[in-house]
Amino acid sequence: MPKKKKKLWEAEHAYYCNEGNYFASGNDQPTSSYDSWQGFLGSEGDSDPDYNLLFRWDWSFDGEDDDGNPVVHPDPYYRDGTLKLFWIGQRKGLYRWTCVSVCKADEPVIREWLTGRLKHLLSLWEPLV
Repeated sequence: MPKKKKKLWEAEHAYYCNEGNYFASGNDQPTSSYDSWQGFLGSEGDSDPDYNLLFRWDWSFDGEDDDGNPVVHPDPYYRDGTLKLFWIGQRKGLYRWTCVSVCKADEPVIREWLTGRLKHLLSLWEPLV
């Protein structure tokens, strides 16, 4: 029987990525946020993958129960999640991150977009892949 694909929000990364640039202070942090996946796509979705190299993503839910487990709303169109995208601006050496408000119904289009970024990232390691 084929292995079932995990949902993006089921991924458990072994280590966290800091939402803060050590070299930027206070309000100078290089971050952006969007109220929806569509809003992100309209602004940054077609950004050049070399100038804006995506190296990591994390999907989390906004609430937790008393045991620390995520509280997931049963309506797949309810925006109860945050997708964090972590970037390196290779040309300027800039580390930045983006927070996007998402819902479970967004997952197929997010997965498709992330897959394109993964292909680009792997192409940078061409002799080893």
